[in-house]
Amino acid sequence: TMLAIGCDHGGFQLKKAIEAYLEERGIEYKDFGCPDETSVDYPPIAAAVAHSIANGECERGILCCGTGIGMSISANKVDGVRAAVCTEPYSTEMTRRHNNCNCLCLGGRVLSPEKALELVRIYLDTPYEGGRHQRRLDMIAQIERGEL
Repeated sequence: TMLAIGCDHGGFQLKKAIEAYLEERGIEYKDFGCPDETSVDYPPIAAAVAHSIANGECERGILCCGTGIGMSISANKVDGVRAAVCTEPYSTEMTRRHNNCNCLCLGGRVLSPEKALELVRIYLDTPYEGGRHQRRLDMIAQIERGEL
């Protein structure tokens, strides 16, 4: 399973911490940038990560910017991507269990690296429950197709 990861300058330090954590756990990832803290536009990075999820190249993704919000708005424009900004453990767990979130968005100006890594662990280790939740995900797909 391949994980996609990307950031802008506001999320660069978080991305570095997350990559070290992924390497520690032996989780393969593809880095979509950015390479340093030089100011960069986040939408193309979010789009690259989101498309890699939508086309099956990567199973899930993690995006980091200043708050996670810009990345999530951008990533959610790609059909099949369910990107969620998370700042605490409960929402992180529930977005996996109930929404089958496939792109975690984190804020480098909101979260310490320690807190972010706690959320990454929950995101990676929490399964999707399916069942009654699938009907709602199917409705989200209907919105993407213009049917709802």
